Amino acid sequence: MDQQSSSSSFTTSTSATPLLPRHRSWWSHHFHIKNTLSSELSGAVGDLGTFIPIVLTLTLVSHLDLSTTLIFTALYNIITGLLFHIPMPVQPMKSIAAVAVSETPHLTTSQIATAGASTAAVLLLLGATGLMSILYRILPLPVVRGVQLSQGLSFAFSAIKYIRYNQDFVASKSTTPRAWLGFDGLVLALSSLLFLVIFTGSGDYHNGNESDDNEPRRRSSKRLRIMGSIPAALIVFLFGLVLCFIRDPSIFNDIKFGPSKIGFLSITWEDWKVGFLKGAVPQIPLSILNSVIAVCKLSGDLFPDRELSAAKVSVSVGVMNLVGCWFGAMPVCHGAGGLAGQYRFGARSGWSVVFLGIGKLVIGMVFGNSFVRILSQFPIGILGVLLLFAGIELAMASRDMNSKEESFVMLVCAAVSLTGSSAALGFVCGILLFLLLKLRKMECSGSCFSKFKFGSAIDDETSLIP
Repeated sequence: MDQQSSSSSFTTSTSATPLLPRHRSWWSHHFHIKNTLSSELSGAVGDLGTFIPIVLTLTLVSHLDLSTTLIFTALYNIITGLLFHIPMPVQPMKSIAAVAVSETPHLTTSQIATAGASTAAVLLLLGATGLMSILYRILPLPVVRGVQLSQGLSFAFSAIKYIRYNQDFVASKSTTPRAWLGFDGLVLALSSLLFLVIFTGSGDYHNGNESDDNEPRRRSSKRLRIMGSIPAALIVFLFGLVLCFIRDPSIFNDIKFGPSKIGFLSITWEDWKVGFLKGAVPQIPLSILNSVIAVCKLSGDLFPDRELSAAKVSVSVGVMNLVGCWFGAMPVCHGAGGLAGQYRFGARSGWSVVFLGIGKLVIGMVFGNSFVRILSQFPIGILGVLLLFAGIELAMASRDMNSKEESFVMLVCAAVSLTGSSAALGFVCGILLFLLLKLRKMECSGSCFSKFKFGSAIDDETSLIP
């Protein structure tokens, strides 16, 4: 009897205390690595094709503090990776960067900071008030796909230029055709491209079906799974870093260990005026469309169970820059292209960007501003290859347009965005075209309904005539 009671009490106690398993389940659902470690590490470098050129340009032209930028973006990567549970990228604000290096005279570090802070304030307001969520719900999908398509193709076009031509990032232009041989030649870039295609394919994720009765198919699936587990993008990037020291061995003499001193920037009212008018005004619509709307739509496509909240992403961009810009960190956002690139090379959870953040933090703390000497020798052709895959992955998100009308709106939006070099202009044209087509349908349906009623009335009257 005592044994039965003890066993029943044990059963009751174990069934009544399910807190620990549930806690573990919640932790594993949100924080466990959803893919192989090698794939997450490979995906971590998927957005460096855009990150490195812009950071390098701003450092050389506008005297951006690279150490401060690496440290703050590292913290952003770690925090957003843990909060959003997807490979949320931290990308430079491209429009501000373009204006900073193209204006004469170039924008100062303080003016770049005010441009980023002004953009951040607008996004924080839209996110905190819920207006961004409303905008996200009412925007037509074909217009968003048009913005994504134009951004993806723009990345791909830039990538081809990186591969084919030498680049002058200070002057923001392509120069002479790239030589075939050399440590930054066409052969190196094309070999990197072939290596990534062989080991990553078209970006499909192969689970492998071990119960498949077809022996050749099972072997092929196993082979693809093994090849997919190799961190191909990480290998290519690390190979590029090794080539930096081979191309210029004097880098070893120029390295100074330790981070730079972090302090508040000295900002004047003139800096606020110039930063807002020249930097923030063109950046705000781009950030709303690509950094919030497009990245949330893409997150729903890639991770249906983890679609991002537009309000949270908008607040995230606002908080990041309202903290970091005061210290001279580069203005950043969450880009759809970065998310596509990281996903393309294997990232499936927030841990990939956590690993990237840890790497940035170590580099920023150990090498400081001297790391710019290493980046200046990084093979641009390899960066072009990484950027090409990211751009194609982003553009492929538009393949779900099922009707001719949706495709028409999307393609017009993308064409205007590309030729006008403005996502905002393409967005406005896409919205107007979408509304015009809807109005046309309403008018047609209304007129057809009126004709039907008028015809029915005539038939009724004629039926009454003896």
